[in-house]
Amino acid sequence: MLFGQSVFQSVLERLKAEDETGEDAGAPAVHRVSGLGTGLAFDVMQGVSVAAQRVGEAYFDHLDLDADAHLTEKPVAAPAPVMPDHLSRTTPQDVAAELAISAADTPMTLSDKRRAFARLNHPDGVALPFRDNATKRMMLANLLIDEALRRLR
Repeated sequence: MLFGQSVFQSVLERLKAEDETGEDAGAPAVHRVSGLGTGLAFDVMQGVSVAAQRVGEAYFDHLDLDADAHLTEKPVAAPAPVMPDHLSRTTPQDVAAELAISAADTPMTLSDKRRAFARLNHPDGVALPFRDNATKRMMLANLLIDEALRRLR
């Protein structure tokens, strides 16, 4: 409290006194809030060009639209992906030949073969049109490796 008034009340009294003196009588009241000592954004924008005041359009003045002529051209479609040769071999005999499972394989070597085969043939790693073939190959490889593991036990 300052002389029986709170700080807020004393500030209000001072602002009211400033308004009554008419110091701001020459300034346009449209751009200022009564009692507020600073101007609003309208006062800041007085020195800015008219083009920059067009909200959302100001950056168009700085673009070189002729340089962007390539944007109006139709995009060229990407060539269709070509299926790798190994994905066309989906018979159990073909997959067994690639895995080359033998009686000498251990669980560790079979696990390594499974990982190596999956690295090349997993459906998530091939283009969308070839995922069915990759899925068939992975199913066959897993079946053959699981069968070999069962025989080892």
